[in-house]
Amino acid sequence: MGITEFIAAWGTQIIDATGYVGVFFLMVLESLLPPVPSEAIMPFVGFLVAEGSMSAAAALGLATLGSLVGALAFYALGRYGGRPFVARYGKVLRLDPRGLGVAERFFQQHGAITVLVGRFVPLVRPLISIPAGLGRMRLLPFCVCTVLGATVWNAILVACGVVLRRNWSTVLRYSKWVDIAVLVALAGLIAFAVIRHLKRRRQREN
Repeated sequence: MGITEFIAAWGTQIIDATGYVGVFFLMVLESLLPPVPSEAIMPFVGFLVAEGSMSAAAALGLATLGSLVGALAFYALGRYGGRPFVARYGKVLRLDPRGLGVAERFFQQHGAITVLVGRFVPLVRPLISIPAGLGRMRLLPFCVCTVLGATVWNAILVACGVVLRRNWSTVLRYSKWVDIAVLVALAGLIAFAVIRHLKRRRQREN
């Protein structure tokens, strides 16, 4: 079994075992923990939708609800904790300062629409709720923008999973090259993490 086939089997089994509740909680985590991307969750939901094991509407609804719950937690953190709290406990919450800075600049430049558009930007998506809270964006528009953006984004990922599952025999035919691409991507991520760690350590020493 190649890497691609193993990852697909593993991811599908986890979603299948935890069901709709698992989809909800995984998407809550996706909104709270930047290292947990929706791209690693929702396509496997699409696999199960294609196999008839899950309802697309129910899975999408619970995924979007999970995204909203996680986003509201970070919104409350920014609104009621304020900048001092975020600055003090950001490391404990594993908030990426660079990503948070990008999200904050996005919000300052474009306002409420950033909450909607930010759902499609990997670096910004899990963090945009904090600047919205810091900027005291009204709760109803925040929820509406979050739900709209999360619904569209999650639907795209589910649709990608459905298409992949229905063309799985073709994917496996070229899985060797996909495996190579996955290995290259993983090596690149590891190298990036190591370089960033060394750079931060050098900055602290200076």
